[in-house]
Amino acid sequence: MKKNVNILIEDIKDPIFLHSLSYEELEKLAAKIREKIIDTTSKNGGHLSSNLGVVELTMALHRNFDFRNDKLLFDVGHQCYTHKILTGRDISKLRNKEGVSGFIKMNESPYDIFEAGHSSTSLSAALAFAIDRDNKKENYNVVSLIGDASIANGVAFEALNNIPSSDHKVIIILNDNDMAISTPVGGLSKIFRHFQTSKGYRRFKKGFKKTFKFIKPIYNIAGNIKDWFKRHLIATNIFDSLGFIYIGVVDGHDFKALDKALNKAKKVDGPVIVHVRTTKGKGYKFAELDKTGYWHGVTPFNKETGAPLIAHPNQVSWSHLYSDFVLEKLKNDKKFYLIGVGTLKGSGLADAIKLYPDRVIDTGISEEHAFILASQLAHLGYHVCVSIYSTFMQRAFDQISHDIARIHSPITVLVDRAGLVGNDGDTHQGIYDSSFLFSTPYINVMMARTSNDAHYIFNQSFKNKEATFIRYPRTLTPKFKFDNTYKYSEYNLIKVSKENTCAIVSLGPLTDELTDELKNEDVTIFNPIKLKPLPEGLVTELSKYKNLVIYTPYETSNGFSQTLIEALVSKGVKSSIFVKAVPLTFVNHMSINEQLEEFNLSPKQVANFILKLLKK
Repeated sequence: MKKNVNILIEDIKDPIFLHSLSYEELEKLAAKIREKIIDTTSKNGGHLSSNLGVVELTMALHRNFDFRNDKLLFDVGHQCYTHKILTGRDISKLRNKEGVSGFIKMNESPYDIFEAGHSSTSLSAALAFAIDRDNKKENYNVVSLIGDASIANGVAFEALNNIPSSDHKVIIILNDNDMAISTPVGGLSKIFRHFQTSKGYRRFKKGFKKTFKFIKPIYNIAGNIKDWFKRHLIATNIFDSLGFIYIGVVDGHDFKALDKALNKAKKVDGPVIVHVRTTKGKGYKFAELDKTGYWHGVTPFNKETGAPLIAHPNQVSWSHLYSDFVLEKLKNDKKFYLIGVGTLKGSGLADAIKLYPDRVIDTGISEEHAFILASQLAHLGYHVCVSIYSTFMQRAFDQISHDIARIHSPITVLVDRAGLVGNDGDTHQGIYDSSFLFSTPYINVMMARTSNDAHYIFNQSFKNKEATFIRYPRTLTPKFKFDNTYKYSEYNLIKVSKENTCAIVSLGPLTDELTDELKNEDVTIFNPIKLKPLPEGLVTELSKYKNLVIYTPYETSNGFSQTLIEALVSKGVKSSIFVKAVPLTFVNHMSINEQLEEFNLSPKQVANFILKLLKK
C-alpha cells in the first residue's frame, strides 16, 4: 500500500481516507494535527488541552464509523478541533469573526448534527437520535463523546439512568483524562466481559429474548439469575449497575486498541460504554504537565515559552481583581467559604483552593448543587461566596429563585464574564442573567465601575440580609489601590450638564470611555453601582431631563433598563427615553469590540448617537 506520509492538513476534505492508513501513518498524521492545533490556539486562543488529548480518539472514531450516516455528538463541543480538521474545515481563523467556531456548529458542516456549549447534554440528545432511528427502522450508530467531568453532572446522570431502560442502543465514549472512575478487576470480570460481548452470546441472547419475551415469568426469572451471578461473582462499576455493557479501560492514544474497542462496541446489542483513558494536553509539554487547568482554555501565547503574548503590567482582569478580594477575605474571616463550579482557575482563584482547602469547595460542573450548598451554609451562619460564570449561572435559575431568594439566603455571588465575552460565541455570552435576576424578588444586583467600587461592594455584600449578585465583565481594569478618601454612592454623578437637555445612565467600566467621548458635550452622566433595587433618588433626578439615554452594554434590555423605564413611567416622567443595550438575540463568535460595534454599542457609536440627539 502506498504510504501517505505527506498528507497535508489543508488537503483534507473528509475523513474517509483514514480507513486506508496504516497505524504508522495514523500516528504521523496525529502529530501533524497536534502541531496545527498548537499553532492555531497560540495565535487565536481557544481550548488547547482538551483538544490535544482527543486527537487519536477522534481519528479512531472517524476511522471506525461513517458519520455521513452514523451520528457523532460531542458533549460541550469544545474538544472538536480534530473533528473540524478531518471534516475539511480550515481552523486557521478559529474563533474569529470570519472563521469557524470553537464549538460544534450545525450550520458549518453536515458532520455537525448536534451543538451545545454547556456540558452534559449529549446523552439525552443521543437517546433522541436512537429513538428516531429505531422508530424509522433505520440502521446507523449513535455515538456520544463525553468527558469524565461532564458525565458527573446531574443532567448526564439523568440520561444514564434512562438510556438502559429505553431499549435503544447508544454508544457512549467516556473520555477519562483526570478523574479516576473505578473499573472492574479480576479474572471473572474479564471472562464475563468477553462473554457478554461475544458473537455467540449476542446471538443466544437475541434468540432467547425473541422466544420468551411473551412468557414474562420465565424471562424475568432468567434475568434475575443472571443479575445475581453478576452482582455476587463479578466486580462491577456504576455503568454495569445502570445496565450498560462496559468496555474498558482503553488507551486513548493507541490506535490498535481503539480500533478493537470501537469495533466491539458496534457489535454489542444495547447501550454500551467505552471507557477511554487519555492524557489531557498530550504532545505539548506545558499543557501535558499542567495540574491547575491553566492550559484548558488559553489566550494567545508563545509556543516555545508558553508565555502569554499580551502583557498589561498596570492592569488586571476583573476576575483577578475580585480573586484578590476573595483571598483577603479567606485570610481574615474564618467563617468565610468560597464555592466554585469547576471554573475557579478561570476566575483567578486557583490559589484559593491550595491555600484554604478546608474552606474552598469546588463542586465541579454541578451548578444547582453549588447554590443549594451555599444557601444552607449561609443559613447556618457562614459567610458564603459563589464564584461562577454568567453563562453557567443560567443552569441554576431554579435554585436562585427557590432555594436562595425565596428564603432570603444572604450569600454573595461573583458573576464572572457578565456581558459580551467575545470569541466563545453564542453559548457563552453573559448577557442574559440580568433579566432573570431582575425578575426575581429579594436579591441585590451590583456592578462596579472602578476597582474601589468593587472592593467596597464586595465587602459590604456580606452585611446584606439577602443575596447579592456582583456582575463584572471579561475585560481589564487598573490594579487596585486602596483609597482612604473613597466614598461609596449607590449612583455616581460622573459628569454634570449646565442645562437639563440630556442625561445618560451608564453601567460598568465602559462608562469611562463614554465619558471621554463626551467630555466636551453638555450632558449629565449617571453611573449606578447598585442596580437592584434601584438607587433611591435616581428616578427623581432623571425626571428633570428632556432626553434620557440608558447605556447597558453588559446585558439585554430586559434587566436594568426595563426596570428603570417602568419606575420612570410609574412616576409620570415625560422624558424621551432611548435604550442602548444588547439586543435579545444569540451572539456569534468574534472579539468583544467587534460584538459591541455589531450592535452599535461601542462608546464612540453611542456618543455619536447622543451628539445627533443633542442637535435635534
